[in-house]
Amino acid sequence: MNSMIYYPMIKPIIYLSISLLLCITPLCNAQNQVTQTQSQITQSPNELQKRTLKRKVAIARFTNESKYAKGLFYDKANDPLEKQAIDILTSKLAESGKFILIERSDISKILNENNNLSDSLQNMLGADYLIIGSITEYGRKNIGHENLISSAKSQIVQVGVNIRLVDVSSGLIIYSEEGQGEAETKTKTTLGVGSQADYDAALDDQAISAAISKLVENIINNCMDRPWKAYFLSKDSDATIMSGGKSQGIEKGDIFIVKQKGKKVRNPQTGIMIEIPGKTVGKIRVLEVGGDTPLTEYSIVEFVDGSIDGAHLSNYYIQEDTK
Repeated sequence: MNSMIYYPMIKPIIYLSISLLLCITPLCNAQNQVTQTQSQITQSPNELQKRTLKRKVAIARFTNESKYAKGLFYDKANDPLEKQAIDILTSKLAESGKFILIERSDISKILNENNNLSDSLQNMLGADYLIIGSITEYGRKNIGHENLISSAKSQIVQVGVNIRLVDVSSGLIIYSEEGQGEAETKTKTTLGVGSQADYDAALDDQAISAAISKLVENIINNCMDRPWKAYFLSKDSDATIMSGGKSQGIEKGDIFIVKQKGKKVRNPQTGIMIEIPGKTVGKIRVLEVGGDTPLTEYSIVEFVDGSIDGAHLSNYYIQEDTK
């Protein structure tokens, strides 16, 4: 008699418990979502087979111009956002396979002591291009809602990054742009079951990476669209030597054209000195490559056409023969 009275009441309770369990289970884990636009750098089969003469690039003065974490004990020399941005940018440029990245701890000091970029400064830096960046904005916010049986919270980080690309030989900014990046993590709970929205430090990396990704392809295109250059190091009766070697993609038998620098004139509208395109004075062939590091590499060459004045090597530069 008792079983007949209570059995009908037990079944709905069992069904309700199972239903609640099925509803809660998918919500037990945090949901991470990163709003990130990656650079889609695609290459045709012909481009993949063609050797690339790598450009030398140095990254300097990546500063944090936002107000984030700049309290009483702020240490400018060890700003975490600056270090994150440099590491991410360095990694993405290295992945492209088109650059030799020059790391010099004294670049900022050299730049501070030299107001104008020049040929002599190019020799000191050992780079063709200089990247100067800054974190222009940083924001972190928490949003969410709560109701009777569930709650949802989100952490959102938004970052703005500005990049300037400088041609070291001319001192001109050839590319400048700002990218925005956002990263978000979401958490949900139902009837108190689920994950809590703790501080997520990884969002900083994700947001900075998203902002820089939007700029990397433009940096690559601006560098690669400009002619590759090298310079004469010495010329005497024994040998003619130019800068660059194996790590830049130079191989024995390569042919390069030699140009004499054009004269410099001042643009009356901007006040900036402009170098007129140089004229071709000869061609050289690579006989041998040597050197231990990208900064010490060299190539021994011979002239197959034309000649230069060995007493004024700084008047000439070497370019890839694109014909």
